[in-house]
Amino acid sequence: MAKKEKTKTREITITETKGAFSIFGKGKKDYDFSGVLALRQLLSNEKARILYVIKTEKPRSIYDLAKKLGRGFKSVNDDIKLLERFGFIDLIAEKTKNRKRYRPEIVIDTVIINLKI
Repeated sequence: MAKKEKTKTREITITETKGAFSIFGKGKKDYDFSGVLALRQLLSNEKARILYVIKTEKPRSIYDLAKKLGRGFKSVNDDIKLLERFGFIDLIAEKTKNRKRYRPEIVIDTVIINLKI
């Protein structure tokens, strides 16, 4: 009998307050980002591509991920920080020789977005 995996869900709520939207997340942390711009940045095709590569190719580090994506390290690192801030991924610290590298790992498999007006 196959073991059923538990779904890991991240919930993001967008609320309207005095003519502006604020974003709140439920899960490990609460997120308070002004405006929908942060959510739009989070849901870009490039972030979806990053999540797909992390899920399918399991890069050993952010640098390895940048190489697999064919993008610069700094831009990938900035995207990774946003994904981590929203709780989509964790960065697992691993010591290699004299350095510490961070392996990105997806920690959710479902995102629920609520819009309250």
